[in-house]
Amino acid sequence: MKNLRLKSARALKDMSQEELAKAVGVSRQTINAIEKGDYNPTVRLCVAICRVLGVTLNDLFWDDGPQE
Repeated sequence: MKNLRLKSARALKDMSQEELAKAVGVSRQTINAIEKGDYNPTVRLCVAICRVLGVTLNDLFWDDGPQE
């Protein structure tokens, strides 16, 4: 599933994938893969991304799908 919340949060900070990648110590391709839903980041990377973007883990990575 695509992570449009990550892409949106990054855009609100006016950051490119490259800038975010450098800030958290990964490649631009990793950020792209996370946004496309092709890569499941570690908790450590999720936390680093959230800190840089000034959001919570729930804001970016919690699935708000229907609860059963």
